[in-house]
Order: sequence, then C-alpha cells, then structure tokens
Amino acid sequence: MNPTPTPTAEAGLAPPEAAGFWQAFAFWLKLGFISFGGPAGQIAVMHQELVERRRWISERRFLHALNYCMLLPGPEAQQLATYIGWMLHRTWGGIVAGVLFVLPSLFILIGLSWVYIAYGDVPWVAGLFYGIKPAVTAIVLQAAYRIGSRALKNRWLWGIAAASLVAIFALNVPFPAIVAAAALVGHVGGRMAPRHFATGGGHGQSGASYGPALIDDHTPPPAHARFRWSRLAGVVVVGAVLWAVPMALLTVLLGWQHTFTQMGWFFTKAALLTFGGAYAVLPYVVQGAVGHYGWLTPVQMIDGLALGETTPGPLIMVVAFVGFVGAYVKAVLGPEALFLAGALAAALVTWFTFLPSFLFIFAGGPLVESTHGDLKFTAPLTAITAAVVGVIANLTLFFGYHVLWPQGFAGPFDAVSALIALGAALALLRFKRGVMEVIAACAVLGLLWRLWG
Repeated sequence: MNPTPTPTAEAGLAPPEAAGFWQAFAFWLKLGFISFGGPAGQIAVMHQELVERRRWISERRFLHALNYCMLLPGPEAQQLATYIGWMLHRTWGGIVAGVLFVLPSLFILIGLSWVYIAYGDVPWVAGLFYGIKPAVTAIVLQAAYRIGSRALKNRWLWGIAAASLVAIFALNVPFPAIVAAAALVGHVGGRMAPRHFATGGGHGQSGASYGPALIDDHTPPPAHARFRWSRLAGVVVVGAVLWAVPMALLTVLLGWQHTFTQMGWFFTKAALLTFGGAYAVLPYVVQGAVGHYGWLTPVQMIDGLALGETTPGPLIMVVAFVGFVGAYVKAVLGPEALFLAGALAAALVTWFTFLPSFLFIFAGGPLVESTHGDLKFTAPLTAITAAVVGVIANLTLFFGYHVLWPQGFAGPFDAVSALIALGAALALLRFKRGVMEVIAACAVLGLLWRLWG
C-alpha cells in the first residue's frame, strides 16, 4: 500500500491517469454513502481522495473552488463536489457528482423518517431519542462556538451577533430580515470602517503540492468552463424552467395553499438563505415549518436534526425529514397513502432545496475559472456570518428549552436530560470527540434510563 503523498513528494511523480466518467461516477457514489461528519468532514474526505491520492485537482484549484462555494448560499461540500465534477466531465459530471452526494441520504432519511413516525412510541425507540435530544442541543452549541470563534474577530462583529440573537429570540424577527439587515450593516461598515469587516482566516490559498494533477495550478480552463454570456443565459433559462414548471404544476393541480405547493415555495426561499451552512438556515426552517405551518412539533424537529446528524450527506437534508413528517401527519394524499405522501414530500423539498446549488455552480463556475486570484469574503458576507452566530445561539436556546422543560416552564425540569447534554457538550468541546460517537453514547444512556431508570 502506497503511503499518503505529502506536499514535498512532488518530485519524480508521474502525471495521474485521466479520470473516466464512470470512474468518477463510482467515486461520487461512494462519497454519497461515506460523507459523514458534516461539511468539514466531507471536504476533508474530498481533499484526501481528489487532491492527495487521485490527484484529479491541485491544492490551489481545490481551495479556489472551495472559496467560491463558501460564498454561496447552500451546502458548500455538495457544491464543491458539483464544481469538481463539472470541471472534470462538463455539465453531466457536475450533475452526477451533486446528485450522488445527496441521493443516498434522501433514501436513508425517508426510511428512518417512516420508522420514526410509525414506531416512535415503541419504548426502545423512544428511549434512544430521549438520549439523542440533549446530544443534539450540545451539537448545536458546538456549532455556535465553532463558527463564532472563527467569525467574531472584534467588537463590531460581536455586536452584530448579539443584535441578531435579540432580534430572533426576543422580537421574533424573521431570519431573512436579519440576513438583509446584517448585509446592509456590513455594506456600510465596510466603507466606513473597513478594517473591522476585513476577513481573517477562512480557506485561503496554499502552496502545498501533492504532485502533478489533472487540473493543475496552471491548467487552462477547459472549453466548457470558459465564460460566455450565451451560456450564462442558457443556464439561467434552464434553471428558471426547472423551478417554474413543477411549481406551476403544483399550483394548478393542487392549489397554492396545498401542503406540497407551500413546501416547494418555502424550501425555495430556504435554499437561498443558507449562508453559513445548515445550522444557519435551521432557525428559518423552525420558524416556518414549526411555528407558521405546523408541519411538525418542536420535539419532532429536534429528532429530525438527530437523524440528519447520523446519516451521510449534507446536514440540510433534514428538510427531507420535515417534508416527510409534515405530509405524513397531515395525510395530504389520504389515510391510505401516508408513506407515499411522505416520500413524495421528501423528494419534493429536496428538489427545491438543492436546485439553486446546481445553478450557482453552472452559472458562476466559468466566472470563477476566468481568474485564479484569491476569492475573499466581502464585508456584507462577513456581517452575515456574524449574524448567523447569534441565530445559531438562539437555536441552542430553542432546543435546550424543549429538551430540559419538555412540558414548558410550568412543568418539571428534566435533570437527566441536563446531565446528558452537559456530558455531550464536554465530550464535544473539551475532549474533541466525534459527533457520531457522542450521539451513539447518549442514545445508549437514554435507552438505559428509559428502560431501567
């Protein structure tokens, strides 16, 4: 077995063999089943496989693509896979890479959602989820800490985070309004006090090399990756049709107020607001799916996030759980077709959630490839990232309330859940344990307590 190449191993390495379409197909399919660990873990797997081992793309070009994906709304790891697939094998390569990144988790979540909603009251299933809920609260807290430690570099950004927390927690300001306000503050602040909104860290360029790559540092963009206005217009038109046709059919056949139609419209908006990753858009999903539409309860939302954490694929795939449960519980196709309604809803919301991600890559990729200079976060995006920290902190409070006081403040405090949450937080933040390990351990504790406590 060859050792993993290092940045100093460039000398003497032969150029890699060309990657065929079906060879890439097999890799993207494998990635869809092993992409655990959230975006950081997924990006690390792609880097190890595509940059270090297979050398399909160089370090600089990989990070250049990642910087662009980090600026977009949507799941950056899935968009990065789409980008690299597109660079290697044109549009169909990007479609295959992006779809296979999501498809396994969609099927897995449909199955788990059905088990959850149909058998969730079975004692051992309920016991597992009793332990998982506090673990999820700790995971969201870890996300707020992780993003905050990177993003909040000065008092201005801390102030934006605090203001967004107050806005969504105390004033119930909609998430889109918070994003818009933060962007405006960043735009003005970037002009008046640019040093406070300059980005620090992130995914910068690296000089590391693992040997010659198929797409190397100085490889010119292939013909399909060169910018043309006609191509951009074509992508926009095709994207508009792919969104408008199903939305129009839903509206005409079922009506604007039907659950399926409203899910399509709601998750289209959600797809355009996921700056900062899945944890940033979850408060918006909670506001809409739980508070406004009533598709599921707060406890079900926490359980859905737990399932999303334990399955491969991007965490935003929790939207499939939301769609399944909402359509199943509301019996939108009648009491005899509950599973069919849930499965159709899960597929529907996945379509509307991920369609913009493909369009961003196919439309913007040629612009990115036209220059290999550094991509930097703009001041508005820096402010949005700071606001996202406050929004995720609110999500921690939301989950914590429903886990520790399951019957409201008037009911008893759940001390066992508090201890499990504390242990999970220590394991994640202090001892740097993996998410999967923590969820598994907490699930076992919850099961033991429910069965023999």
